[in-house]
Amino acid sequence: MGAAHIHLDPLGGLAGDMFLGAVLDAWPELAEATFAAMRAAGLPEDWQVRHLEHRDGVLSGSRVAIDPPAAGEHAPSGMYVEIRERIANAPLEPGVRARALAILGLLAEAEARVHGRPIEQVHFHELADWDSIADVVGAAFVIEALRASWSTAPLPIGRGRIATSHGALPVQAPAAALLLQGFAVIDDGIEGERVTPTGAAILQHLDAAPGLPPGPWRLTTSGTGFGTKRLPGMSNALRVLAYEQAQAGRIDEQVAIVSFEVDDQNPEELALGLEALRALDGVLDVIQLAAIGKKGRLAAHLQVLARPERLDAVIDACFAETTTLGLRWRLEARAALARASLTVAGPAGEVAVKVATRPGGVRTAKAEIDHVAAGPGGQAARARRRQDAEAQALREIDDGEADDERS
Repeated sequence: MGAAHIHLDPLGGLAGDMFLGAVLDAWPELAEATFAAMRAAGLPEDWQVRHLEHRDGVLSGSRVAIDPPAAGEHAPSGMYVEIRERIANAPLEPGVRARALAILGLLAEAEARVHGRPIEQVHFHELADWDSIADVVGAAFVIEALRASWSTAPLPIGRGRIATSHGALPVQAPAAALLLQGFAVIDDGIEGERVTPTGAAILQHLDAAPGLPPGPWRLTTSGTGFGTKRLPGMSNALRVLAYEQAQAGRIDEQVAIVSFEVDDQNPEELALGLEALRALDGVLDVIQLAAIGKKGRLAAHLQVLARPERLDAVIDACFAETTTLGLRWRLEARAALARASLTVAGPAGEVAVKVATRPGGVRTAKAEIDHVAAGPGGQAARARRRQDAEAQALREIDDGEADDERS
């Protein structure tokens, strides 16, 4: 099960149920656990949830149907803070809970901006029923289970107006339009809502790249998920295509990349938080870039490179050390040089040196600048200490290999 990379092909569009239908069509073995996660988040037992085979006369695939009882079922309030609390307290795996809260948070932030109100006052009319909440939790579960990187083809933008509790609104719905900023779209001439706010939030959470990344790739499986609407002359379907890296591409290891933005944290506090992240076991690097966030605010774009087996701990640390309310992560292949770390004696104390073996057997050395800077003198003195430490490290490795050969 699983894939290194999954590509979305939104022929008919993208909605929560279409996303689940496509993924479970490709990986039906996930269905039972996905539905169990929905129940854990509160989906009542008298709501029926099914994974159904579906054919529209052109394509075949599957649908996820979440149906209410005949009458009398009390629906959730639709208030963001109440739905957030329900998911936060649900007996879900930590990674699933974090993803569900992140997707929900993206929806809430978009709704808050659309209606010009604080996020705590957001009321979801579209999420004011169990099936929509189940879509969010189900999507979080399958994304966490697959742990792949994602990309998407251009999205159909749709046309016309949709009826909502706020009256007639243009397509794209305003919240979806905010969430789809930066994604490529096409106008295929077919009217109606093609990407729902929930579908757009899922896509934003996936941090989906525009198109399949450079390969070579090997296609391993595919799945097709259908929506409930009928489109004229076209299947209302979303297709997922799963790939593994072909052997022509060098893969030494996998790394997890966690990315998010912060625009409301004091720079001094953020610097302390990033130092704590850098010191965390399993973190390979932390990168900070300047970005422009919502409302034209100057923000920090942060990227944490980590060992995949430490991903959950790194995600928890990102939430603990920064003010972010949501983040994105993906697994990527990494090519890495063989390297060794050793400590050599210098005139001002010990110096840590990292030695890498490059193609053709050439070795390069890099001394730890903090150790080099510990001695007296200015730039020229530091440069000499650095060169001496690096040369000594290379000699020690060569001497060690010579001893091994003699023995």
